[in-house]
Amino acid sequence: MKYDFTSIIDRRGRDSVAVDLMKGLSPGAPKEGFDVIPMWIADMNFPTVPTIQEAIIERAKHPMFGYFEMRDEYYESIIKWHEAHHGVKGLEAEHIGYENGVLGCVVSALDAFSAPGDCVLIHAPTYIGFTSSLKNNGRKIILSDLVLDKDGIWRMDYEDMEAKLKKYKIHVAIFCSPHNPCGRVWEREEIERAMEIYKRNDCVVIADEIWSDIILYGNKHIPTQGVSEDARNRTIAVYAPSKTFNIAGLVGAYHIIYSKYLRDRVRAQSSKPHYNEANILSVHALIGAYKQEGYEWVEELCQVLAENIDYASEHINKNYEGIKFSKPQGTYMLYLDCEEWCKNHNMTLQQLHKAGTDVGVTWQDGRPFNHPYAIRMNLALPKSRVIEAFDRLDKYVFNVKE
Repeated sequence: MKYDFTSIIDRRGRDSVAVDLMKGLSPGAPKEGFDVIPMWIADMNFPTVPTIQEAIIERAKHPMFGYFEMRDEYYESIIKWHEAHHGVKGLEAEHIGYENGVLGCVVSALDAFSAPGDCVLIHAPTYIGFTSSLKNNGRKIILSDLVLDKDGIWRMDYEDMEAKLKKYKIHVAIFCSPHNPCGRVWEREEIERAMEIYKRNDCVVIADEIWSDIILYGNKHIPTQGVSEDARNRTIAVYAPSKTFNIAGLVGAYHIIYSKYLRDRVRAQSSKPHYNEANILSVHALIGAYKQEGYEWVEELCQVLAENIDYASEHINKNYEGIKFSKPQGTYMLYLDCEEWCKNHNMTLQQLHKAGTDVGVTWQDGRPFNHPYAIRMNLALPKSRVIEAFDRLDKYVFNVKE
C-alpha cells in the first residue's frame, strides 16, 4: 500500500482521549503490565493522509492568523468530493455551511424546528451523542428500534416509525446514515421508504452522514437528500472529514441544506451563541484532506478496515459462542450483543466490560447506545494490534482455563 496503516504510534501524552483519559473513565485503566489498546471512542489509530499535515504546515508558515473569510477552494473541495464519492449533482457553495461539529448542527436544527418538551424520533441502538444532545436540550427521545432480519441485517421498522410519529405528534427526526453503532449502510429503497413516512408526517429530517466515506464490501452510500426532490428539501445533512481522516481534534464539520427556508432557520440559530466560527487551520486541513491523495488514502483505508473486520468477525464466530453481531457494511465499529454469553457464564455486562479493560482491551460499554447487553468495539487500528487484542480476550476473558 502507498500509505501507512501498520505503524504502531505511541499516543500517550499527545492529547489523546483514547489513551490518556482511561484513569478517569469507568471501569478505569488496565492492570499493571498491560498497555492500552484503544478500541472504544470512535477515532482511528492510523496516521492521517500526509496532505493534511502539509496543508496545515504550509499555512502556519505565514505569521498572520487574523479574521478571515472562507476561501472558494474550501467550497470547491467539498463539491468535488461529494460528486466523486456520492454522485451528487447540483451542489453549490450557498448550500454548504461550516459547523464546529455535527452535534452542534443537530442542536441548531433542533432549536430551529422544535422546542423543549417536544418529542424527537430516532432509531435504536442510538449514538450516545444524539442522546446527550437531545436530553441536554430538553427534548423527549422517542425510540424506534431497528430489528434484525433472518439474515442478521439491521432493518428499520417502518410501521413502528409511522405509529410513533403520529402518536407523539413528532415533526423532527434524526436519521443516522450510515448507522452508528450498527454499521448499516442503508439501501436506496430503504431511505426512500423512510423519507415517505417523514413526508406524510411533515417531519424535518436531520441526517448525520459523517460516516459516509467509510463504506465497505462494495456497498454504496446513498445521500438522504438524493432519493427524491422532497427529501432534498426537508433534510438537513451534516458531514465532516473528521471520522474519515482521523482529525476530530482539529474540529470542523459542515452542513448541506438545499432548502433556503431550512438553511436560513438553522443558520440563524447557530449564529446566536456566536460559537460557530471556523478555525483557519481546520479549513486548510479539509482542503488538504480532499486533495487527490485523500481519495487514494480513503480507498486504502477501507481495504484495511475490511480486513480487520473480517478477522474479528471470523475470530468471534469461531471462538466466542454466544456473542452475536451483525457484520458492519460501513464504519469501523462492531456492536456486540453479549446477552447469551453473559447469561451462560453467569456474568454481568459490566463484569465482562471490566474483564477486557483490565487487560488493556479498552472496548466501550454499549448500554448507553440503548441495548442492555452490548459492547461497541473500534477496529480502526493496525491489524497487529487487533490480533493482540483478541489474543488477550482469548487468554483472559472468553476462554479462561479453569
